[in-house]
Amino acid sequence: MRQLSSQRFQRGISLPIMLIMLAVMMVSSIYLLKSSTSSALTTANLAYEAALTKAADAGLHAGFTYLRTVPNKNLLLTNQAAAGYVATLPPTWTVSNPNFWLGAITMPVDTDGNQVQYVIHRMCNLPLPYDDQANRCQTTAPRYGDTGPRALGETLKIDASNLAVAAQIHYVVTARVFGPRGGNVVTQAVIMKGP
Repeated sequence: MRQLSSQRFQRGISLPIMLIMLAVMMVSSIYLLKSSTSSALTTANLAYEAALTKAADAGLHAGFTYLRTVPNKNLLLTNQAAAGYVATLPPTWTVSNPNFWLGAITMPVDTDGNQVQYVIHRMCNLPLPYDDQANRCQTTAPRYGDTGPRALGETLKIDASNLAVAAQIHYVVTARVFGPRGGNVVTQAVIMKGP
């Protein structure tokens, strides 16, 4: 009789243990489901941001094309509203400053519903020639040119560098895109161009 009562006790304890195990498995499966859902959302958001960045490249390309094909370099001394070009960039302005975007060009909405806007700034304090005493411009030292015939007074050493005549002025092209789902991305490219 004693053996019979212990068997009943053993059978009765397995039910609470199984219920606890089922509860742990249910909580684990809910956590796993939540985790996989957040991973999918994160992946979708990263893909959306990459698509916005790619769309912003159209603005960078438009700005670069203007700087490369400007017909007269003297045009770069003054603002060119039709090209989204601003001849100055105060050092205190950032992309979050509304004045930064004055003169920007808004491109037509692309097939994905993205609105791209770009502006080109010459990195100078004043709309004057870069070498004017009153002006301060961000420039890069002259770049190496081809080693060819030397002018009178230059070194004749064979491996001497042949520098270009003038420094290169920095221009910054900034593009921002507004996506159809409310996302936005800002990208910049610095372009160096001789005066």
